[in-house]
Amino acid sequence: MWRLRIAEGGPWIKSGNSHIGRETWEFDQNFGSNEERDAVDSAREEFQKNRFRMRHSSDILARMQLAKENNFTFDLQKAKDETPTDINPNTISEILRKALSYFSAIQAHDGHWPGDFPGPLFTTATMIIVLYVTESLSITLSSEHRKEICRYLYNRQNIDGGWGLHAEGESSMLSTALNYTALRLLGESVDDGPDMSMPKARKWIHDHGSATMIPILGKVWLSVLGVFEWSGVNPIPPELFLLPSLVPIQPGRLWSHFRMAFIPMSYLYGKKFVGPITRLVMSLREELHVHPYKKIDWKQARKLCAKEDVYNPHTWLQECLSDCLYSFGEPFLTQWPVSYMRKKALQQIAEFLKYEDENSQYICIGAAQKALSMLCCWIGNPNSDAFKRHLARVADFLWVGEDGMKVRVCVGQLWDVAFAVQAILACNIAEEYKHTLKKAHDFIKASQIMDNPSGDFSRKYRHISKGGWAFQVADQGWQVSDCTAEALKALLLLSKFSSDIAGDQMETCRLQDAVNVLLSLQNPNGGYGTWELARTYPWMEIFNMTEIYADIMVEHQYVECTSSVIQALALFREKYPGHRKEEIGQCIRSATEFIEKLQNDDGSWFGSWGICFTYGTWFAIEGLSAVGQNYGNSTCIRKACKFLLSKQLSNGGWGESHLSSRTKAYTNLDGKKSHIVNTAWAMLGLMKAGQVERDPTPLHKAARLIMSMQLANGDFPQEEMIGSFLKNGPLCYMAYRNIFPIWALGEYQKLIHQCGLQQPNF
Repeated sequence: MWRLRIAEGGPWIKSGNSHIGRETWEFDQNFGSNEERDAVDSAREEFQKNRFRMRHSSDILARMQLAKENNFTFDLQKAKDETPTDINPNTISEILRKALSYFSAIQAHDGHWPGDFPGPLFTTATMIIVLYVTESLSITLSSEHRKEICRYLYNRQNIDGGWGLHAEGESSMLSTALNYTALRLLGESVDDGPDMSMPKARKWIHDHGSATMIPILGKVWLSVLGVFEWSGVNPIPPELFLLPSLVPIQPGRLWSHFRMAFIPMSYLYGKKFVGPITRLVMSLREELHVHPYKKIDWKQARKLCAKEDVYNPHTWLQECLSDCLYSFGEPFLTQWPVSYMRKKALQQIAEFLKYEDENSQYICIGAAQKALSMLCCWIGNPNSDAFKRHLARVADFLWVGEDGMKVRVCVGQLWDVAFAVQAILACNIAEEYKHTLKKAHDFIKASQIMDNPSGDFSRKYRHISKGGWAFQVADQGWQVSDCTAEALKALLLLSKFSSDIAGDQMETCRLQDAVNVLLSLQNPNGGYGTWELARTYPWMEIFNMTEIYADIMVEHQYVECTSSVIQALALFREKYPGHRKEEIGQCIRSATEFIEKLQNDDGSWFGSWGICFTYGTWFAIEGLSAVGQNYGNSTCIRKACKFLLSKQLSNGGWGESHLSSRTKAYTNLDGKKSHIVNTAWAMLGLMKAGQVERDPTPLHKAARLIMSMQLANGDFPQEEMIGSFLKNGPLCYMAYRNIFPIWALGEYQKLIHQCGLQQPNF
């Protein structure tokens, strides 16, 4: 049975905070009782049977183990029963107590809430390709690992035989070709899989034009493996790295996540690297293509992309530039003596990647970037200690659920912990869960980044990080604006409670370090991006080489990040009114103006990191409220309330589809179904705006819906994806289904009492 390990190290791994937040899985055939193993098997069968109805796992394996460690009875059968519909005014406290008891029971001993973080369905395949090419597959993944990864890939296959870009997506060439390839590399035969899965996948690929139709990200990976030719890939010249930093297209000026993928891809392209051509690779050349491999027109193939994958079509300017680089630039740059520039660029990129590896403890900024950096590291020296450190960190990204084992987008849960603290503190019964709060408080303090990147980090295109918080574990070292803000908020709110309830406060100087990071991250327009300042111009998006994502080239500014910073700085100013008073005041004023300007005509705000208009509008209301705006004095908030109320469904809830992010227009879930997290966000926004005082009826209806959805053990059901990135990339935050219903009901109960309203007879 699989065992979840928390905050443990291992060979070739270093940590600056005793591995706080690290999550790894190991297979132990002696672990677990017979009843627990039966429960796991039952959960796996249940997921497999219902995988087309409920696309997402519920993290049952992890939650079972955590609940057991915390002496909480985790009964899968009871968890399926819904709360009786007999809900009366006295049940709110009871429901909150059940929810908090369950949520506390799935907290790890180091203070965080472990969980899956699924996103793109091709991420697992890219890691498998790297492990295969570097001949590390059997070293890194045991037979049990491979078994669970195959389970996951088969569980994520659509009825038509393909795989979507994400769990709720229709089949795409990128995910289908890469996942089919991964299954073959894991040892599956051409006829394996439940219900003829492999033949069905191969048929889907052939019916949609074969792997020559794969987007550029897939073209790169298949070229690395040797089942595609580099001559079929649009140029990714490494020489761009030699450009002065003042030039807008210098890769160091691009958005951090794209930069950390583009640079290693340009390294692979510059070397035209191809792994060992094995018998399996030769077979895949036949399986993935409809035409004989040697007769494929690779020059034509570089322009091909399946219509199912095209979200962001190439511009005519981009096509012209690619043609010029392909026909003239690449031949010129590879001829001596000009080829010296390529050699120099590749050398500088290798040094740059080494710097990033070392400063992130070989975790890198994300899973996709880690796979690329790890391969580049191996190409430089297959026997290096650096590559061994890379391999040791693969386990950080692997996660086991009832759906199988996959590679997560990121590692670490600071974001969830910061929100969880705020949710618990919103409840009148928060003091009953002081042990939970203390552990969470200690986790946040231990997760602060204590140093800047090494050396002259600005020349390596890195921002200051000392005092910030990462989305991932602290060892990874990439500060994020809203993670820093939400962590600071949580610490300031906890400081209002006694040490008996919340634990010891953080030192003032460390809070000030966090403020320094936040102030340094504000852009001239008043807005906040994610990891760093905007370094190039919005028009650079016309050179977006990825067909599947939008807004990937530039560090854009977001209402969510900006709102988080406003709230954190407003709280800090209350406690420390004299610290950098003028700078904080000016920062808040310009950030507020930025949010006001972003509002849409219908009163909504577009949320870029959650689904979507509900998420963005909640954040905007919170930010504006933090500076004293309310329904009575703010046109923006009045319009926002009108928008939210217009989207409430007849059952009292809200339910927004991930398609809102893709189409940039509000879209309900199929059948106008409610989503518990969307409903909680809308409630929080309306309550902050003063809806209780005007007309509490919409909130009563929403609260009743949330309460009716609680499961018998205190959990809430897992539903559709609720996170998002790059317009076309939904994410699933596993703890949201617990955090936000608790938060919304806690605030609801407090407001009902504060306003002297009699709770309704539901």
